[in-house]
Amino acid sequence: MAAPGRRAYAGSGPKIGEKGKFEGEFKIQKKAPYIEHRLKVWERLFKQHQERVSKETQKAIKIELPDGAVKDGKAFVTTPLEIAASISKGLADSIVVAKVIYREPVASLKQCVAADMDEDEDEQQQQAEADQCVLWDLSRPLEGSCRMELLKFDHPQGQDVFWHSSAHILGQAMEREFGCHLTIGPALESGFYYDGFFGDRKLKDEDFSTIEKHAADICKEQQPFERCVLTKDEALELFSENPFKVQLITNKVPDGAMTSCYRCGPLIDLCRGPHLPNTGKAKAFLVTKNSAAYWLGDQSLDSLQRLYGIAFPSEKLMKDHKKFLEESAKRDHRNVGKQQELFMFHANFSPGSCFWFPMGTRIYNKLMEMVRNEYKLRGFSEVITPNMYNSSLFKISGHYQNYKDDMYSLNIEKEEWMLKPMNCPGHFVMFDARVRSYKELPLRFADFGVLHRNEASGALTGLTRVRRFQQDDAHLFVRPDQIKQEVLAGLDFVSYIYGLFGFQATYALSTRPKKALGTKEIWDNAESQLKAALNESGLEWSLNPGDGAFYGPKIDIRLKDAMNRKHQCGTIQLDFNNPIRFNLQYRKEGEDEAAGDEEQDKAEFQGAVEKDAKGEVIWREGKLKNGFERPVVIHRAILGSVERFTAILTEHFAGKWPFWLSPRQVLVVPVGEAYKAYAQWVERQLVIQGYHAEAELSGKTLAKKVREGQLGQWNYIVVVGDKEMTDFSVNVRQRDVEKPIGTFSIQDFMAKLAGEAMPSSKNTKEFEPFQGKAPPSMAAPPAAPPPAAAGGAGGGGKAQGDAKSAARPTLQKSGSLQLRKMGSQKFADLTVDDDVEHFLEHHPYVKGFTPSKADLELFSQMCDSHFPETPNLRRWFEHMESFSPLERTSWA
Repeated sequence: MAAPGRRAYAGSGPKIGEKGKFEGEFKIQKKAPYIEHRLKVWERLFKQHQERVSKETQKAIKIELPDGAVKDGKAFVTTPLEIAASISKGLADSIVVAKVIYREPVASLKQCVAADMDEDEDEQQQQAEADQCVLWDLSRPLEGSCRMELLKFDHPQGQDVFWHSSAHILGQAMEREFGCHLTIGPALESGFYYDGFFGDRKLKDEDFSTIEKHAADICKEQQPFERCVLTKDEALELFSENPFKVQLITNKVPDGAMTSCYRCGPLIDLCRGPHLPNTGKAKAFLVTKNSAAYWLGDQSLDSLQRLYGIAFPSEKLMKDHKKFLEESAKRDHRNVGKQQELFMFHANFSPGSCFWFPMGTRIYNKLMEMVRNEYKLRGFSEVITPNMYNSSLFKISGHYQNYKDDMYSLNIEKEEWMLKPMNCPGHFVMFDARVRSYKELPLRFADFGVLHRNEASGALTGLTRVRRFQQDDAHLFVRPDQIKQEVLAGLDFVSYIYGLFGFQATYALSTRPKKALGTKEIWDNAESQLKAALNESGLEWSLNPGDGAFYGPKIDIRLKDAMNRKHQCGTIQLDFNNPIRFNLQYRKEGEDEAAGDEEQDKAEFQGAVEKDAKGEVIWREGKLKNGFERPVVIHRAILGSVERFTAILTEHFAGKWPFWLSPRQVLVVPVGEAYKAYAQWVERQLVIQGYHAEAELSGKTLAKKVREGQLGQWNYIVVVGDKEMTDFSVNVRQRDVEKPIGTFSIQDFMAKLAGEAMPSSKNTKEFEPFQGKAPPSMAAPPAAPPPAAAGGAGGGGKAQGDAKSAARPTLQKSGSLQLRKMGSQKFADLTVDDDVEHFLEHHPYVKGFTPSKADLELFSQMCDSHFPETPNLRRWFEHMESFSPLERTSWA
């Protein structure tokens, strides 16, 4: 993005002054004069552009399609839309953009510098263009022989182009109604926004309908998108009345370079493209919200108004989206958190820092407990590090130079100290505390330390953007030859954790960026090990060229929740930079540990030096001792921020927590005054066993207590009366099950709950085999509850619910699926293995860590027969019940 400090001015219009702010006349008006001026300049420049293109050589070219078909065409004549129309009108109507890989050099790929990109986007675009792969306007003539794929709206890149074009429709509507100065308008993962300078005018919800009406008119007009390539001077002339665009051109486009812009109707905008053929492709348009923003994201610069919107190629998709928004609002973690009294924020006393109520703390602690349990099983060592450090530590790590404004600083005894925003520097200090040997590696440090980041107040959003948080942070110190095995283990860890919650994840390998530390050989080796680990994992993955961190390649992991929204939580990153900056090293294999290195290390060493703005040295490279080697650091997180992950889980489950994670597990309800003591006893036994239980002893009616328990999302409501008190039993109602599931003895109910306890990737009740043999298990599996007694809650009455839901057969030693297959032909065609009971000891789903069609098939069959008998299948079956029918159907 352009640097705010560089002044820019063109012509006699308004300008960005010395302080970086708008100077000149501005007023809210329709048909602003600058629009007519801009159109006149465009007509002249666009005509010149067309004349240049018409002089290009119109040679014969070949266009290969994904099915292998080859179409003939002419360079600078044949368009992707013409190719699509030659196949079918339906195809031509449904596509939004072409993806082209040129088979020969095409000069225009390197012709333009995009003035509307930030640096990261620019690098990615340059990498794509270097590979001759580019998204191409459907109406723009092809320029050489190529392989071409036609993308529809349902393709991620197709959506990006569709919403980018829709942002131009929004921008035109904003200009029509208010005469504002447009700044930046990108596509988002779901929709788009446009920022504009409105002076002192604040947009309101009432403005939305007016803007939507303009947008609807623009779409009906089917305005074509026209592309024009300009010199820097021409671009400055075209946008001379918009000082924000002038600043972008001045700072982003080098002298002598070219840039591109697009027109639709009266709107002309700097843009890299590509775009839709015309505005009529957008059949439904909605303005969703507005917010304040700052020019270039800098609070010291002009305040802007940001309008968000979304558009679709059909009304049906818009209706589906509105339903999605309604469901999202119901699931919003801020609403659920308030309803269930999980957490709160205080706008004055500590904005951006969460206050966790007891119920929310239970969830928070259980998530960390689950990860800690896995740490023990997977060879991690948890450490505790300080919350604040002298700023010199962050100067060594480089965080001070790059992120100082996002860190909290304190003056302690006239020295600058800082609250830590991440754990890694402290772990590096601990690694360097003594001489390390290759035998100690891999060394896996894990840390749940409290972190602070100085987020802008306007960016704070519930639990998803906070100033105080904790991470499941880990740093693995490994030898270069251990990278693959540790990454493979990390991918298994991620898959297991996400699978517990029913998340599906996507994986992308981000490779060497343009600006990278270290030699190409080191990068190639690291990337090859990451590729090998990804391939061996069996996971599907994609390549994200040039998007690695400057210190090493990484695997970006995004999970998809029940609403099909994607979230970036987990990451696995390789780091070659910090081992150098902190002079980390370990003794190599074959070196004598008792031998001294003093004599060998006396040779003069001249390493890299880094100085601050005052010329003072803030970091000096240390020498690598003879017989030593530097470790590679793997940065790894799965949950990421526990706060943010809790927000994602809240919305994923819609506040209906799985039993092991639930803050409200069992509500004990006595049917009358005489049974309150027994209800308290049941509550106490559950608490002793580690469950979150409460006895409801108020004077409300039984029906009201049960109803409030259901609304409170208690997993189980157990009703006790005379018979239950006599038999030491409980009458059990399960969340989202209409009728009681039966009467259980207190022992059998405890056994049932034990089957739903916190999951583990290892069966902690069994020994691992040694040389093919293992001793007997440490504890027998819990017995299943017996069939329900004839009496129910309330003393002597008939059991509530039918016999089919209440009866629970005695536990069989053989797997219950085996017995069913033998006893019923209905189960013979299932694709699930006979040993599914054993498989489910280590996996949450019948085919592994993600739900599949096999889960749907087996669940449907068991719903038609009766409740499973064996403990792991029981736990699996009850987990399946927690999903909605729509979610289960999606697995097919």
